[in-house]
Amino acid sequence: MTQMNPDRITGNISITVHPQDNGQYVCQISSSLDDRFKDNIHFYGQTKEHAIANALEQLADNYRQIAEESQNRDWDAVELPESGVPIEKHYHVVLHYERIAEAESKFEAMHDTIMGNTVVENAKISVLEISPDLQINPLTRY
Repeated sequence: MTQMNPDRITGNISITVHPQDNGQYVCQISSSLDDRFKDNIHFYGQTKEHAIANALEQLADNYRQIAEESQNRDWDAVELPESGVPIEKHYHVVLHYERIAEAESKFEAMHDTIMGNTVVENAKISVLEISPDLQINPLTRY
């Protein structure tokens, strides 16, 4: 008899992209992995890739929120063993900031965005405690 792994998660994420009469695209996304996202959600984009990127980013944000909530961690909690020296832990920190920019060029839009601390101050930040041996390659600016 085959053993079932109760921790195994199976499901589908469905993505459908529809061209619009105005030359733009709408991406419809649904997931059977979680009851919160069974309904189709629509995301718009200038190109089909832009619509897909918007949809996947929102889906990723939703799953990061679920992961963060499931850890149920006190933000200020510090583990102190008998030695009294705080235990350093590992965290995967995701900073997400979006805005609509009016600028003369792509360079100006980027430059205006990174000036000052508004990106960090206005970003959505997810912090997940992780194992030190987890194989994660954080996205970096290229």
